[in-house]
Amino acid sequence: MAWNEPGGNGKDPWSGKGGDQGPPDLDEVVKKLQDKFGGIFGGGKPSRGDGSIGGSSGPGSKSIGVIFAIALVVWIASGIYIIEPAERGVILRFGAYSETTQPGPHWHIPFPFEKVFPVNVDQLSSFRHTAKMLTRDENIVDVEFTIQSRILDAADYLFQDRDPDKTMRDATETTVREIIGKSDLDFILTQGRGAIAVSIKSGAQGLIDTYKTGLIITSVNMQPAKPPEQVKSAFDDAIKAREDKEKLENQAEAYANEVVPQARGEAARRTANANAYRDRVIAEAEGDVSRFLAVLKEYQLAPEVTRERLYLDAIESMLAQTSKVMLDTEEGNSLMYLPLDKLIQSAEQVKDSSQQSFSSKEGARNQTNTGNLRNVDRSRGVR
Repeated sequence: MAWNEPGGNGKDPWSGKGGDQGPPDLDEVVKKLQDKFGGIFGGGKPSRGDGSIGGSSGPGSKSIGVIFAIALVVWIASGIYIIEPAERGVILRFGAYSETTQPGPHWHIPFPFEKVFPVNVDQLSSFRHTAKMLTRDENIVDVEFTIQSRILDAADYLFQDRDPDKTMRDATETTVREIIGKSDLDFILTQGRGAIAVSIKSGAQGLIDTYKTGLIITSVNMQPAKPPEQVKSAFDDAIKAREDKEKLENQAEAYANEVVPQARGEAARRTANANAYRDRVIAEAEGDVSRFLAVLKEYQLAPEVTRERLYLDAIESMLAQTSKVMLDTEEGNSLMYLPLDKLIQSAEQVKDSSQQSFSSKEGARNQTNTGNLRNVDRSRGVR
């Protein structure tokens, strides 16, 4: 029940007294507040006692000035901030982007004029993307990528895109599907990992630069792709066959590297021998021609003497190849000289030559017999 309704307690909540009294005087309320604040700041009571608002004393005004100066210093000092080496400071002035500050101590106009947002630009963030995708040759492959990124432009990261991290994930997935869709399964499973990772990094970076996310992709790591489980055994066989092919190709290349230089060396040696033989034959022919021309010239001057000289040279050359020596004596018949050491040496040479001829004949006879036996077996149907 209200205090002023019939049957109420009759007490006025404004004055603390009962009865039908009105609200308190405004001058009295102001006076009381002035007295309280004057006591706090060290001021005296009003100079006039008529209840009107009087001026405060001198010490109170000085205290207010000191407090205002301290508050101003504190407000100015609150504008000092320090940016860490791994951070960049983004300053907003009246809610709009103003500038980006580098690491170190700085000052800005404090609240409510400017605000500073430190952003860590060296911290790496990573996420993993796994999906089943369709290749160009209409096969399904399981791929897994790990993408690492960091902030490149702090202002773009904060204000140009609502969710830069999500934008980067979407751009990466789009690029992965595009590149995997343009590649064959065989290329993805074997030697294409490095090239695909580079292409994904370049394509995704182009997309996030278009959206001005302020991010930069530092690395893209592609895990070994896996074929579907239903055809995994067939792909394993194909990979093993490819490895065997590469091994055989390497062996063939090594053999070629070994044989080709030998063949080239042999060809060079034979070419050099042929050139030497050609030069020797030409030189001998030229020498024979020169000698014949010299003999011819002498023969034309003295035919009898030259003919005798040629005869003696011919006989000398013929007798030099025999093991018999003829001695011409004046008193008696000719004496035959038989050098036993030369005869024994000649006999051994003849024996060796006969043995070599016999061996070659035996080998030819054996080959002939072997060929005849093979012909007989082939006629009988025996292999």
